[in-house]
Amino acid sequence: MNCVVTAGPTFEKLDDVRRLTNFSTGRLGSELAEFLAAQGHQVTLLLGEQATWSGDHPRAGVQRFTTTADLRDRLQSLARTPINAVFHAAAVSDFTFGKIWLRSNDGQLTEVRSGKISTREGVLLAELVPTPKIIAELRQWFPAARLVGWKYEVEGDRSAVLSLAERQLRDCRTDACVANGPAYGPGFGLVTGSGQSQHFTDSSTLFAALAKML
Repeated sequence: MNCVVTAGPTFEKLDDVRRLTNFSTGRLGSELAEFLAAQGHQVTLLLGEQATWSGDHPRAGVQRFTTTADLRDRLQSLARTPINAVFHAAAVSDFTFGKIWLRSNDGQLTEVRSGKISTREGVLLAELVPTPKIIAELRQWFPAARLVGWKYEVEGDRSAVLSLAERQLRDCRTDACVANGPAYGPGFGLVTGSGQSQHFTDSSTLFAALAKML
């Protein structure tokens, strides 16, 4: 089957030399892509340019993405071809930069536009604007595909993360959601709706369960 896996972080530019990103290494999504390819599936891996995982990708075709907008464009482009499953494991930035202001000593704000904002400018205020929720658009782009999202949370407990995963399924019309992160605890949860979830202690057993969905 034709599969798309996204992995690693997006980034958003502050100026031409600075950027906002996250700590995603891209390892889990990259290893999933290799697992699926080894099972005989045709896999396209969309991998963040800033991903630090250095594993090889000999069987999966790799495309590098940069910003959230770039990842979104690449997914839309792939939607023009027959795709059977999308595993959206990328850590997409929740915010991009809007306007940047310099705050003077008397509190006056002046908008700053520069290819490289000088540190001598003083105190800066940055506007953070929400990025588009890519996962909410996947069903429109891939109406017949199996869609699997991720829910990585750092606060709360396992039951709270599973509830958020259930909400993702309802809101985004996905087929499954992988729950993980410090709030979930060790291992992974695979949520498939109606209160149904499975726990996996390691990535290899999770990958096998995801492959069974194809």
